[in-house]
Amino acid sequence: MKRALLGSIVGGLLIFLWQTLSWTVLDLHRPAQDYTPKQDSIMAVLNATLTEGGYLMPMAPKGASMDETRAKMEASVGKPWASIQYHRSLNADNNQMYMNMGRGYVTTVIMVWLLCWILAKSNRAGFGTIFLACIFTGLIVFINVPYTTHIWYQTFDTKAHLVDALASWGLCGLWLGYWLGRK
Repeated sequence: MKRALLGSIVGGLLIFLWQTLSWTVLDLHRPAQDYTPKQDSIMAVLNATLTEGGYLMPMAPKGASMDETRAKMEASVGKPWASIQYHRSLNADNNQMYMNMGRGYVTTVIMVWLLCWILAKSNRAGFGTIFLACIFTGLIVFINVPYTTHIWYQTFDTKAHLVDALASWGLCGLWLGYWLGRK
């Protein structure tokens, strides 16, 4: 139990640190959160017309019949579309940022601990098996959300998410392969 706990604390930290670098210093996700010089006028329109929520445009109204929905989608083929996550206020409070970072780190520790639990069930898991299990876990994480989302909504940072999955879980795999693979 102690081995898995320490393994997950350090492994979670490695994943968390990679994610921090990816979104800040390396700026890999810039294509999905880029700047437009027209942001002030766009925000003014959004502020005047939307309530807080997620929007996909064009979209048929809630409760529309299948025929109305199909007609709306057919009329939209080949035309521009947008996905908007609209919030009424930006919470830039440092306490909120630290809470989010704390929750993010705890989440990575839990993910790695779950993997450690699975790996502990295999008595023959050496460095290579553990490393590959971590790489495969990263691929599962990538395929489950970022890639599946990209299939439908063509996100702009899918390659960055793949790099994140392979790099962060690869680092974790190097650590866990060493730490858990010791006999």
